Amino acid sequence: MVLTVKDMMAAANAAVPRIDGARAQQLVAEGALLLDLRDTPELERAGRASGAHHIPRGMLEFRADPDTPFHDPELRKDRVIVLHCASGGRAALAGKLLKDMGYDKVYNLGGLADWTGERIEPVDPGM
Repeated sequence: MVLTVKDMMAAANAAVPRIDGARAQQLVAEGALLLDLRDTPELERAGRASGAHHIPRGMLEFRADPDTPFHDPELRKDRVIVLHCASGGRAALAGKLLKDMGYDKVYNLGGLADWTGERIEPVDPGM
């Protein structure tokens, strides 16, 4: 069976609940991990949510698997994880991936613009 991006997005959106900024803030206040999946240049350009943990989408599988030397201890299967990227697509796909890896409590916030909490603006590189 050959999958298209449309197929993968439909499966991801069906598997990973989408939440709004207020719910995301509530979950983070209760101990959830706010996980930013954007690439580093995106963070440098657009800033980030205050308190967000950063793992680029391309490294997620390696960081999420406790049997790899790259495992990130912030990713625990007993912890709620709230994902975001720039617009929500990568967050949906990443959420489906985490669910496939045994993470149960995974939510898609969408994009950085959907975060209603404090943000850290990009650093001015100066002259």
